Amino acid sequence: MLYRVIGLMSGSSLDGLDIAFIEFDENRGKWHYEIKAANCVKYSEDWMHQLANATQLNAYEYLLLHSAFGKYVGEQVNTFIEKFNLHHQVQLIASHGHTTFHAPHLGMTGQLGDGATIAAQTGINVVSDLRALDVAFGGQGAPIVPIGEKWLFNDYSFCLNLGGIANISFREADKYVAFDVCAANKILNLLAQKEGKEYDEGGAIAASGQIITPLLTKLNTLDYYAAPFPKSLANSFGIETVFPIVETFEASTADKLRTYTEHISMQLTYSVQQLIKRPMADTGKLLVTGGGAFNSFLIKKLQEGLQSYNLAVTVPDATLINYKEALVMGLMGVLRWREEYNVMHTVTGATRNSIGGAVWIGQEA
Repeated sequence: MLYRVIGLMSGSSLDGLDIAFIEFDENRGKWHYEIKAANCVKYSEDWMHQLANATQLNAYEYLLLHSAFGKYVGEQVNTFIEKFNLHHQVQLIASHGHTTFHAPHLGMTGQLGDGATIAAQTGINVVSDLRALDVAFGGQGAPIVPIGEKWLFNDYSFCLNLGGIANISFREADKYVAFDVCAANKILNLLAQKEGKEYDEGGAIAASGQIITPLLTKLNTLDYYAAPFPKSLANSFGIETVFPIVETFEASTADKLRTYTEHISMQLTYSVQQLIKRPMADTGKLLVTGGGAFNSFLIKKLQEGLQSYNLAVTVPDATLINYKEALVMGLMGVLRWREEYNVMHTVTGATRNSIGGAVWIGQEA
């Protein structure tokens, strides 16, 4: 079966709305994909402000933003379709939305971007709210990307996403384990912005700095890191917990970036150590995607940390780096449409696998 789908992703780093048009081909349980077109729509200052401060709104204002962001997303999809001449080709849109509230221990997760509004704006069927059912079944609702790694990237033992939050997944035989590791690009970007830069390109500023040992020690002793998986992080962890700690230290931005880069590398190395217990007998492969894959200094530190575990770090082409999550959202939407499991309980800690997502019929009957 051939499916032509648009996958949408808005990550915690607020770098923009990722849109990918993908062709999926399923044949006897084997899935293949091709990203036919992709684009990242950068958020305006106004949208960045609204999304970043959504959790401070009252209920009425929040729901208005939920609808307004859905309208904005639908408009951007229409522009994307026009730009790449995709008229009458898109069968389904799968939208992750923009995560705001995330409290799975209380049975709740929230993503902005009303699926009904997207469907109405585009006239295309939409799948949204992809995390909600897993949370209802007692899961973390995160990470959800490993279902795509199972069907599309099973040549890799590990898959790492370096976004606003770093998360990692591990495959051993047919068992998948995944969890959020630490805040990543969100903190690095906030620090780089103090130097008038959107981000630290290639990790150049970090590479020029020195490690602040007391800060590194304080970061590494945060309670979250000692908690067992499955576990997940809300966007607020980086902004409300981690960044204030970094800011309590009087030091240069370069030194803070160097220290936090070391922190990310160390927590990722600890996570791998926790998962495999010993060096792999045969060379394993770790796939790195997300914006942090372009941070060559961070990748270098990660390679150094994983060297003793017989694990090769693979950085793919730029399209996959940038759009892997949008790609997987597309696959999750297709699986939901087929009424097949699209979230794995072994990853999230839910009581069972689930077929998650609300379906909105935008196409006229």
